Amino acid sequence: MSETRRTEARAAELLDEALELQKIGSYGEAIEYYHRSIEECPSAEAHTYLGWALGSQGRLDDAIAECERAILLDPEFGNPYNDIGVYLLRKGTPDAALPWFERAKQASRYEARHFPYLNAGHIYASRGMLIRALSEFESALELDPEDQTALHAVRTISARLN
Repeated sequence: MSETRRTEARAAELLDEALELQKIGSYGEAIEYYHRSIEECPSAEAHTYLGWALGSQGRLDDAIAECERAILLDPEFGNPYNDIGVYLLRKGTPDAALPWFERAKQASRYEARHFPYLNAGHIYASRGMLIRALSEFESALELDPEDQTALHAVRTISARLN
């Protein structure tokens, strides 16, 4: 195995360890492992998930900065766009969040494609823009027909509009 492959493999192991630590709420340790993974071999995933851990500690500006680093490494990875939007929502700036959700929707590499639609839908619903919100939630359901949040939102908004 080449040195590059060994380094990438070690970085992936550290990333997996960080995710496991984060799942059990050990954010401080997870952050250390994310940093170690990034030192081995920077990746968009490691920066994004480091941002997630930092955001869980309320360090929203640091979380946004990590997501911006992730985007520089891989502009097609959708998670950091959506996450920046979420952090901006948590900071109380939904107008600033919406463009990030739109960018997440356009990313070619994104498994949880329904999340930015859900997030945008919540913003529009909170503003009373029910038709726009309904459209977002319906799009989320098209991408993930099992999503209970989207299903409930579609039913609730549809009932309000009828």
